[in-house]
Amino acid sequence: MSGAFLASLRRDWLSNVRGDLLAGLVVALALIPEAIAFSIIAGVDPKVGLYASFCIAVVIAFAGGRPGMISAATGAMALVMVTLVKDHGLQYLLAATLLTGVLQILAGVFRLGMLMRFVSRSVITGFVNALAILIFMAQLPELTNVSWVVYAMTAAGLAIIYGFPYLTRAIPSPLVTIVVLTGVAVALGLDIRTVGDMGALPDSLPVFLLPGLPLTLETLKIILPYAATLAVVGLLESMMTASIVDELTDTPSNKNRECMGQGVANIASGLIGGMAGCAMIGQSVINVKSGGRGRLSTLCAGVFLLLMVVFMGGWVARIPMAALVAVMIMVSIGTFSWDSVRKLRTHPPTSSVVMVATVVVTVFTHDLARGVLVGVLVSSLFFAHKVGRFLRIDRSSGDGGRERVYSVAGQVFFASSDAFIAAFDFGEAVQRVRIDVSRAHFWDLTAVSALDKVVLKFKREGAEVEVVGLNDASAMLVDRFGAQGKPGAVEQLPH
Repeated sequence: MSGAFLASLRRDWLSNVRGDLLAGLVVALALIPEAIAFSIIAGVDPKVGLYASFCIAVVIAFAGGRPGMISAATGAMALVMVTLVKDHGLQYLLAATLLTGVLQILAGVFRLGMLMRFVSRSVITGFVNALAILIFMAQLPELTNVSWVVYAMTAAGLAIIYGFPYLTRAIPSPLVTIVVLTGVAVALGLDIRTVGDMGALPDSLPVFLLPGLPLTLETLKIILPYAATLAVVGLLESMMTASIVDELTDTPSNKNRECMGQGVANIASGLIGGMAGCAMIGQSVINVKSGGRGRLSTLCAGVFLLLMVVFMGGWVARIPMAALVAVMIMVSIGTFSWDSVRKLRTHPPTSSVVMVATVVVTVFTHDLARGVLVGVLVSSLFFAHKVGRFLRIDRSSGDGGRERVYSVAGQVFFASSDAFIAAFDFGEAVQRVRIDVSRAHFWDLTAVSALDKVVLKFKREGAEVEVVGLNDASAMLVDRFGAQGKPGAVEQLPH
C-alpha cells in the first residue's frame, strides 16, 4: 500500500516540480480577471469569484481525477446563477453551491462519469471549437473602442508568446509576456485598462461561514432547480475538459473520481463564501501548454491566486488587460481544431453536421451544456438511422410452396421496426411461416411489439408461425414483454 502511495505521489506531485510551479503561476495570473468577470456576470462581489477559484483549485488538486486540469469559477456556471442572485440574493447562491456539491458527489457515487462514453468524437471537436470561439469573443470588449496603444501591446504580447520559445522553453512564454508588458506599461505610464479596473481585489483571507438561511422545504424548492442545473453544467464541462486534457497529455483520468472531486470542491467553496465552479478548458490548456502536468500545478494556481490578490494586490492590479488578452488569444488559437475545418469535405457528412451543430448552438446560446446536448442528440439520431438500415430479410419457400421461410439478419429496434414489419407478405396463402432470427437481435419493446404484430397477423390469416434462433437476450425480452403465444393474443391485435 505504501509503495503504491509513494509511486502515486512521485507521479502526480513530484515528477514535474519546476514545470508545475511556473505553469501554476501563469494560470493564477490568467484566473484573476476571469474570476472577477464571472463574479460580475453572476451579480456578486468580485471576492466571491476569487475565493471560489482559489478554493476549488486547491481542493480539486487533491480530490480530482485528472492531474493537471484547472477548475475554478467559470462563465458557464455564472450564467446559471444570474436569476437566483437577482431574485433571492447571495445567501441562496451559497446554499445552492453546497447542494450542487452534494449532487455532484452522488453523480460520482453512481458512476455517471461513464456517460462520457456516449459523447462522440465529433461532439468533443465541436465543443472544443465552440469554446475557442467563445474565448476569443470574450476578448473583443477589451479590443473595441480603445486606443492604438492597446492594439500595439496586444500584438507585442502575441509576438512574445510565439517568438520567445525559439530562444528558450525554460520559462513559459505567457509568463514572460505578462511580466514584460506590465513593466512596459508601468515604466511608460501608459493609460490603458488594467486588472485593477475590473473590480476591487480582496485584502483579507476567506473565512468559514454557513449560509444564513432556514433549513426548510421552501428553501430547498428555491435552490434545487438551480443546484441541479449547476451540477449538470459543471459535470458536463468538467468531463469534456478532462477528455481534452487526456488527449493533450496522452494520459488517462478517473471520470467518476472527478465527479466526486468537483462536488467536494464546490462544497468547500460554498463554505468560505465562494460560488460554484467547474473545470476550465481555457486555463487547463494554458496549464498544459505552459508545462503543467501534475496536481502540483493546480494546487499552485490556487495558492498563487490567493497570495497575489491578498498580499500583492497592488502589483496585480497594474497588469495590463492587453497582456492577458494576448494570452487568451493564444489559448483560443491553440484550442481550436483547425484540422477539423480542413477535413470537413473528407470526413463523413454526418460527423461534420454533428460538429457544426454543436458549434452553432454553443456559440449562439453561449451555453456549453446546450451545445453538447444538441450534439449528442443529433449524433444519436444519425447513429440510430445508420444502424436501422442494417436490416436484411430474405424469403424462401419450402414444402411445395406451403411453407414460407423468412431469414432475418441485423438489428431490430425502434428505428428499424417499421422496415421489419414491411418485409413480410401477410397476403400469401401459406400454411406455415418460419421466421429465422438467429442472425438478428431484438433490442427494445418496439422491436418486441413489431415481432408480435408479424406473428399475430400471420396467425390471424390462418398460418402456423414458428420463430427460431432467438438469442438469450432477445428471448428473455420476448418472453417477458411479448404477446405471442399468450391466451387471446390473436384477438388482442387491432384490425
